Amino acid sequence: MLEISHVSKQYPTPRGPLTVLANASLSLRGGQAAAIMGPSGSGKSTLLYIAGGLEPPSAGTVTLDGVDPYQAAKKELAAFRNRSVGFVFQDHCLLPQCSVLENVLVPALVANDRIDYPTRARELLRQAGLEDRLDHRPSELSGGEKQRVALARALIRRPRLLLCDEPTGNLDEASAEMVATLLLELPGRDESILIVVTHNPALAARFSLRFELRHANLHPAGA
Repeated sequence: MLEISHVSKQYPTPRGPLTVLANASLSLRGGQAAAIMGPSGSGKSTLLYIAGGLEPPSAGTVTLDGVDPYQAAKKELAAFRNRSVGFVFQDHCLLPQCSVLENVLVPALVANDRIDYPTRARELLRQAGLEDRLDHRPSELSGGEKQRVALARALIRRPRLLLCDEPTGNLDEASAEMVATLLLELPGRDESILIVVTHNPALAARFSLRFELRHANLHPAGA
C-alpha cells in the first residue's frame, strides 16, 4: 500500500516560499494504476519524486507498505529505492556503452538475494518484444525500443512501486501505444503499484484512476 498523506512542498525564493504542492493525498494498493495530469509546472514530477524517495516533502508523510523512506538513513534510503521503487523517465537514461541486457541488469548489480536476474531480464525483454535485441547498444535502437528497455530495467527487481514521468512524451504514436500497453500489463503481473504522470490525454484515458494537479492541489479527474 502506498500512502501519500497531506504532502506539501515549498521551495525558497527571493520573494518568499514557492508552494508547488499543498496538502496532496493519494492512497493506492498493489495492482492499482493511476495517471496524474496537469499543466507544466503544476508539481506532477515533484509529487512523483516525493513518492519515490528522491525528494523529501516540506510537510506530510509518505509510506510504502508501512515504511517511511524519509525516516531512514541515507544508505538505507538508497537501498529502499533500489529494492522497492522503479523509475521510468521521459529520457530513457540508458548507458550507451552497455548492451540492452546489461542495461536491464544494472539495478541488480547491488542485489544480495538469490534471484536469477539474467533469466528474469531476458523474460522481461521477451515480453517487451526485444528478445532479438539483447546484444544491441542503445544507439542501435528506436526511441520506442529504448523506452521498453527502460521499463524492463525498472521492473527487474519486482518493485512494489513503479513511477513513470512522461514515459511516452518523446515517442511517435505507434511507439507510445506499445509502451502504454506494456505499462499497464507488466506491473500487474507482480501486483506493483503504478503511477504515471503525463500530458497525453489518450494515455491517461487508459487508466481507471485519474487525477489532476491544479493550483498545487491534487483532485480526481473531472472533479
